Amino acid sequence: MGAADAVPGVSGGTIAFISGIYEELVTTISNIRPSLLTTWRKEGFLAFWKAVNGGFLVALLSGILISFASFMRLAKYLIENQPILIWSFFFGLIIASIYYVGRQISRWNGRVFIGLILGTLIAYFVTTLPSLGTHESALYLFFAGAIAICAMILPGISGSFILVVLGAYKALSDAIVEFDVKRLLVFVAGAVIGLLSFSHVLKWLFKHYKNTTLALLTGFIIGSLNKVWPWKETVSVFSKTEGKIIEFSSVATTGTLSVLQKSTQDFETYKTAFEKSVSPFYYSEINPSQDPQLLYAAFFGLIGFLTIFILERIAVTKKPS
Repeated sequence: MGAADAVPGVSGGTIAFISGIYEELVTTISNIRPSLLTTWRKEGFLAFWKAVNGGFLVALLSGILISFASFMRLAKYLIENQPILIWSFFFGLIIASIYYVGRQISRWNGRVFIGLILGTLIAYFVTTLPSLGTHESALYLFFAGAIAICAMILPGISGSFILVVLGAYKALSDAIVEFDVKRLLVFVAGAVIGLLSFSHVLKWLFKHYKNTTLALLTGFIIGSLNKVWPWKETVSVFSKTEGKIIEFSSVATTGTLSVLQKSTQDFETYKTAFEKSVSPFYYSEINPSQDPQLLYAAFFGLIGFLTIFILERIAVTKKPS
């Protein structure tokens, strides 16, 4: 989940669903409340630990934090230097996720179909939102953490991408790299409040409308495919030097920002504000002499697709009988 959440466009919630821990995750988080301190005081630490599902939380959170912090550097390198291949991998992974999550719907009816369509449209709309630029104030980072953490536990909607849209991704990644404790604590505080609040909503939905909720989440995953499509045309960028969003055609003859960045090895001056998915053939037209890497993309997409089935097999074999 941590590795997935480090990539703008991939959801840790999808990984939680595939690994079979999603409902336990939502239930555990929603059960965290002040009354647990009373349980500790009256019944002892062991009763508190059991009530809070401590072993599960420690294993999960430590894994997320370690993987997120360590994989962010690798993800940054791969997105900058091999964008088509890394996005192809995640595209294949998400395609397989649609099948896995969707098949858990036990009964289809009109409401379920509406949930599926609505989820798809919402997620697709989110992937088309332009970045708001860069914001680094502590208060803004707090609210960004509260909003992004909700997306992080929703399959298909990437918390990191929400941070990009909100203009807080760079501020957070810089804080992690520089180990800025103050900014990290502000973000974590916002994330904790957002997570505890939103988990109650999800728990209620699973209890009363499980199939519709599953359909909605499946739709989220389908709609997110637009974000991870490997071939993009950049429409506008945020210029760090000018401090505003400008048309990409005014600064480059190429059609895709990643192509320009790779050729100049400058990954900081411009950041994507708005982009759209294009065919690999059109990608070659707007980026002369650039290979769309179709065969390699298909190969890495297949690896991503098979990764889901491997994770599912592991999850099944580890389930208690």
